[in-house]
Amino acid sequence: QVQLVESGGGLVQAGGSLRLSCPASGLTLSMYQLGWFRQAPGKEREFVATITWNGGSTYYTNSVRGRFTISRDNVKNTVYLQMNSLKSEDTAVYYCAAPRSPYGLASYAVKSSYGYWGQGTQVTVSS
Repeated sequence: QVQLVESGGGLVQAGGSLRLSCPASGLTLSMYQLGWFRQAPGKEREFVATITWNGGSTYYTNSVRGRFTISRDNVKNTVYLQMNSLKSEDTAVYYCAAPRSPYGLASYAVKSSYGYWGQGTQVTVSS
């Protein structure tokens, strides 16, 4: 059984930082391209960042590029999202996700490309 469990969310002031973690069980993350998504109240779940299975490339949505960093630790079987210079518009529930098939993922910004999801962790940024 595959489980992804996010942690590290919380309440932070604008300009602050948080680091989200997502360890996995039942899945060898080193074989998978991984993603972070977020969902604000009343909005659709949106793509935030992805990292390729070999860690060679990362991609970000425009609104977080330069502030957020996605990374992975294959020994710990964990994916991370370092979030700096947080803004009130970053407030959302953040989810990590993995596809059902290993290696490449063409449509990495599309929710339906991912078959495994965590339960989410709340990030609240106060202005």
